[in-house]
Amino acid sequence: MTTRPQRTTPTGNLLTLAEVLDELRVPRSTFFRWKATGRAPRTIKYPNGSLYVRRRDLDNWLNDHEEAA
Repeated sequence: MTTRPQRTTPTGNLLTLAEVLDELRVPRSTFFRWKATGRAPRTIKYPNGSLYVRRRDLDNWLNDHEEAA
């Protein structure tokens, strides 16, 4: 299992939805389909509706979906 280096963003260890979509290289619709079916990384929803993902949650999610060589 490989660990990804920690990345600091303007929001600290929180990634914006746009950053997550960019890193995963998936469209917004795919992410929300995953979210609706419980297959997306854990998200944090602010009162204004903005979604964020903790860096460690995304890294853990990626590690959980890594296939063996």
